[in-house]
Amino acid sequence: MLTIAAPAKINLTLEVLKKREDGYHKIRSVIQAIDLCDVLYFEAGSGIEVVCDDPRWQADKSLIPRAAALLGEQFSCPEGVKIHLAKRIPLLSGLAGDSSGAAAALKGVNVFRGLGYTEGQLADFAAKLGSDTAFFLSGGTALVEGRGEIVSPLPSLPEMWVVLLMPKVARTIGKTGKMYSALDKSLFTEGEKTDSLVKKLSLGEDIDRSDLFNVFERVAYDTYQDLARYHNDFLAAGAASVHLAGSGPTLFTLVKDKSNALEICDRLKEQGYNACAVKTLARGDLLRTGAMA
Repeated sequence: MLTIAAPAKINLTLEVLKKREDGYHKIRSVIQAIDLCDVLYFEAGSGIEVVCDDPRWQADKSLIPRAAALLGEQFSCPEGVKIHLAKRIPLLSGLAGDSSGAAAALKGVNVFRGLGYTEGQLADFAAKLGSDTAFFLSGGTALVEGRGEIVSPLPSLPEMWVVLLMPKVARTIGKTGKMYSALDKSLFTEGEKTDSLVKKLSLGEDIDRSDLFNVFERVAYDTYQDLARYHNDFLAAGAASVHLAGSGPTLFTLVKDKSNALEICDRLKEQGYNACAVKTLARGDLLRTGAMA
């Protein structure tokens, strides 16, 4: 059996520059992988099959079976593959668990069936699946552009702790698309926040809360019920600042000290919130494949 971890991500910056003619939005964003992971287990099967331990997960709404099928076209039955998905990243949380799982599926099927595709070739497949998928082929810290498929690795963010508060939301089809549709042109920027953070990271400088930016914060608090209350409770629990992860609704804060991160997390849990404290990941962390048996 082959095992691959699929980490979540947060956006340190997320700027929308304009709406493209193809309907997608042109973005500039700095993405950071974090140590909250789904796990994919690969074993021999007939055709392509994906099963999940979370009953709310729906195969027809996921990129993972599509990713496996893309590579499955490269080998003939009965040489199939069965994927067991252990779900730890909440569904529709803004942490890109499905995109990460799709990248893990590409890597896993490639290794499990000995197809021999390079990372660059896998990136071509990833571009067909979703905007964040290509990033998760290597993870770490990266600048993403275009609609998210253009990925440029950056020097790793100095290891920090990330406290996540993950509100429960009703399953909404097309959540990210709806968030993009809510953006008015007046909220589009030139990418200056992202450029500034890229420069800091390239120079090895520390970052602070003023460097973080997410355009969706301008509309999220009108979109997600009670998000303002979650934000205020997060601050009351000790967070110096609170930021939106991706298109939401997950909120996060960056903390340098582990004990401080755990204290904030414990205070949130005492209030009944789904919260966790995880570390940032450098490029390649957790992306090595596990043993095959």
